Amino acid sequence: MEVHRERGQGYYIFPKLEGEISNYMNFKGKRKLVWSINNYLGLANHPEVRKADAEAAAQFGMAYPMGARAMSGQTAYHEQLEKELADFAQKEAAYLLNFGYQGMVSIIETLVDRHDVIVYDSEAHACIIDGMRLHFGKRFVYPHNDMANLEKQLQRAARIVQGTGGGILVITEGVYGMAGDLGNLKDIVELKKKYQFRLLVDDAHGFGTMGRTGQGTGEEFGVQDGVDIYFATFAKAMAGIGGFVASSREVVSHLMYNMRSQIFAKSLPMPMVIGAMKRLELLKTHPELRENLWKIANALQSGLRERGFNLGRTQSCVTPVFLPGGIQQASWITWDLRENYDIFCSIVIYPVVPRDVIMLRIIPTAIHTLENVDYTINAFTEIRKKLDAGAYPGGFAEIPV
Repeated sequence: MEVHRERGQGYYIFPKLEGEISNYMNFKGKRKLVWSINNYLGLANHPEVRKADAEAAAQFGMAYPMGARAMSGQTAYHEQLEKELADFAQKEAAYLLNFGYQGMVSIIETLVDRHDVIVYDSEAHACIIDGMRLHFGKRFVYPHNDMANLEKQLQRAARIVQGTGGGILVITEGVYGMAGDLGNLKDIVELKKKYQFRLLVDDAHGFGTMGRTGQGTGEEFGVQDGVDIYFATFAKAMAGIGGFVASSREVVSHLMYNMRSQIFAKSLPMPMVIGAMKRLELLKTHPELRENLWKIANALQSGLRERGFNLGRTQSCVTPVFLPGGIQQASWITWDLRENYDIFCSIVIYPVVPRDVIMLRIIPTAIHTLENVDYTINAFTEIRKKLDAGAYPGGFAEIPV
C-alpha cells in the first residue's frame, strides 16, 4: 500500500490543478476539462467577487481583526454578514464559523451533553461522525433515509431521555455529497408531530444550489421552518472559506458562548467576511447563475442516462457515474481520461463505495458549457466500451513524469 501511495501521490492523490479556477485548468502542464471543483455558481473568479476580495485585502490586510471574536476580533462587518445569512436562511440568528468541517464538529460537541441522545443517518459526512465522537451520551444510527427505522431509533432515544432528562438531536444532510441524493427532510420534519427532537441539517452542498431562491434543501422541500439548526459552508456555492450556523437566538447565543473552536480561534479575516457578503449578494440577486448550473447539470445527467450510465440515486447537481471494477481498473480509467481525453474528474473507490465498484464523481458548475457536456458524455461512452472489452490491463497505470 505504501508503494502505491508513493507512486500515486501528485497524480491520483494530492494532484495540483493550476491556473484560474474555471472549467479548464492546467494539470501536469496540460490543459484539462475540470469536473472536480465545487465552484457551483462560478463565483470563484466572478469579477465582482475578485474586486471585493482585492479591495478588502488592500484596505484591511489579512490580519485584521486580530484575536478571537469574544476578546478582540469582533467587527460590524462580521455582525452584518451574520444578519444577512440569518435573514436568507429564515432563522432568527446566525454565527460565523472559521471552517465548515471544524464548525460541524464543534456544533455537535456544543449542543449535546451526556444526558442527550443523537440519532443520525448512516451516510453522514465525516465531520458529523467526528463531532459525535466527542459526545459522551448515546447515539443511534438509522439506515440511509429509512424513515421507518428512524422512528424506531427515536422511540429508543425517547425512552432514554425520559430517564436522563436530556433531549434528542437528529442529524441529516440536505444533499449527500457523494451520491447526490437528498436527505428526506420532509418526512423527518413530519416526525416532529410524534416525537420531541431538534433537527440539525448539514446543507453544505444544498446552500446556493437547491430551492427556488437557492436557500437550500429546506426550501426545496418547503420545510425550512422545521429545520432547527441549519449549517452551511462557504466552500461550495460561495467559493470561499468558512461557514455559518443559523437557528433561534437562544441556540445561537449558546453556541457563541460555548463553542471552544471559535472562542479560542482567531476571527475570520476581513477579506473573507467582506468577500462572503459580496458572494451572498450575487447568490441572491443573480438567479441566472443557479439556472445555468442546473441547465448544465440536467443536460449532463440526462445525456449520461440516455447512454445507459448508472447515476445511482442523485437528485442534485452532484453527478456520480458508477462503473464495475476495482482499484487497478480505476487507475487506468483515471489515467486514460486525463492523458487521452484531457478530462479531470474525481474517482472514488472502496471503502467509500462497495468493492468492485468505481465511481466517477462529476461536479457541474455554472461556468461549464453544453459543449463540455457533449464532449464528456462521448468520452465516458468510449471509456466504458474499453472497460467492457477488457482493454485496461492488470496492474496499475504508469504515472507520467
